[in-house]
Amino acid sequence: MSQLVNRQQTALAVEQEKKLVKSLRRSDIVLFIVAAVVALDTIGTIASGGLENLFWGVFMVITFMIPFSMIFAETGGAFPQEGGPYQWVKFAYGRLFAGITSVLYWITNPIWLGGTLVLVANEAFNAYVFDLSTNSTLNWIFKLAFVWIAILLAIVSLKTGKIFVNVGAWAKLIVLMLLVGTTVVYGFQNGFQGLDIGGLSPTLGGFLAVAPVLAFAYVGFEAPNAASEEMFDAAKDTAPAIRRGTSIAMLAYLLPVLAILLVIPAEEVAGVDSFMAAVATVFSIYGSAASTLLSITALLFVYALLNQGSSWMIATDRIQAMAAADGTFFNGYFGEFNEKLGTPLRVNILSGVMSTVFVVAATLLVEGDAAVLFSVVLFCAISTLLVSYLTIIPALMKLKRIYPDVPRSYQVPGGSRGFHILGSLVMAYIVIGSIVALFPGTLESALGMEYDYAEIWGTTQGAVLGFTLGTFAVVVLLGVVGYLGAGKVRKNLAD
Repeated sequence: MSQLVNRQQTALAVEQEKKLVKSLRRSDIVLFIVAAVVALDTIGTIASGGLENLFWGVFMVITFMIPFSMIFAETGGAFPQEGGPYQWVKFAYGRLFAGITSVLYWITNPIWLGGTLVLVANEAFNAYVFDLSTNSTLNWIFKLAFVWIAILLAIVSLKTGKIFVNVGAWAKLIVLMLLVGTTVVYGFQNGFQGLDIGGLSPTLGGFLAVAPVLAFAYVGFEAPNAASEEMFDAAKDTAPAIRRGTSIAMLAYLLPVLAILLVIPAEEVAGVDSFMAAVATVFSIYGSAASTLLSITALLFVYALLNQGSSWMIATDRIQAMAAADGTFFNGYFGEFNEKLGTPLRVNILSGVMSTVFVVAATLLVEGDAAVLFSVVLFCAISTLLVSYLTIIPALMKLKRIYPDVPRSYQVPGGSRGFHILGSLVMAYIVIGSIVALFPGTLESALGMEYDYAEIWGTTQGAVLGFTLGTFAVVVLLGVVGYLGAGKVRKNLAD
């Protein structure tokens, strides 16, 4: 009986589905995955850790990225409802858990866009295109324009928005090809360093340092399923698109890191802490043209970042809107899709406002106790996406068990047992990442490793844990209050 109730929709949700327009073909889904999953600046972070980080990057591609993509490829094709992860958790555990999960999944992205992504874009623009830092007005215009252009691309119809997503994905791939190609030429001119495989000694400390970063970077292959009912054939296209997207993402993360490590001396690698720093290093081979080429690459980089933010906004705003329409987020106001555009305009605006608040906070709170508080809250808030998988992954495994007869165009090898083995492996990484997000330093301390809170955070252990757990509690409370405030919507079920 509970399974039947969990599969029922509200009248409001059914009404919104009528406004959706088929827009995404298989190639669009692949490019959507590239736009959402491949984070350019993470490449610099991986490379700065040298050969050990590359080792863990390859290791987690095999043990996390590929299993993650496989279980989502099967589930996304089997349950192609609009709202993707929200629907899967609802089918498995009911609306309350699904509503809280959708808030955790959604809220990361407007905060990440305004509190982190815009700052990375601003720094790259200032360093390689035109320095706006000397003019506070222009600096503010850049940051606010970045946020609201990203939101605008999520507001426009998906038929139009996907064009910008596709262009952004190609811009990202072009930048990566430029980096790898130039790095090879740089190597021939300056000599290749070679990789000291014999001296490689992966450590637990190195793993704990980079695993949460890689886990956060390697998730998101399910993002297009937020718009499943806007795909021409979600059941057939989801698995092949995820398979191709995974192959591209794997190469996009590992090849540039390998290329950088082959040409940049080991003692200099630690200084390559951002994607554009790596680009600037190898572009030196272009001589007098280097500055112009760097500016062009930086513009592509900024657009790729903006596109990544808007791609995630397209996905997560739809998930939150469908959750609201289905009776888990207040009175249904945020569940309305715009009839003309077919997009969740009200949630888009809400996300834009939240991003703007964090732009202001990230710009103004740069020193003192307020800056420390903001950095801890920001770290936790942008980690809630990873924490949301603590319910999403078990939901996928439960759906495999309770709905064995649902048609699946793709199945994980090994049937139900194979699915659950891969799901459990993915879940282990999610648990590790979530512990690091919610209890910074505790895992390291439990394993006898040094973790200096004052040096890393600028405050005490108690303050860090208090702020992270407090932030998480506020987000969960928002989900619970949103659910309690949506009782009338839930009562009005569709026939």
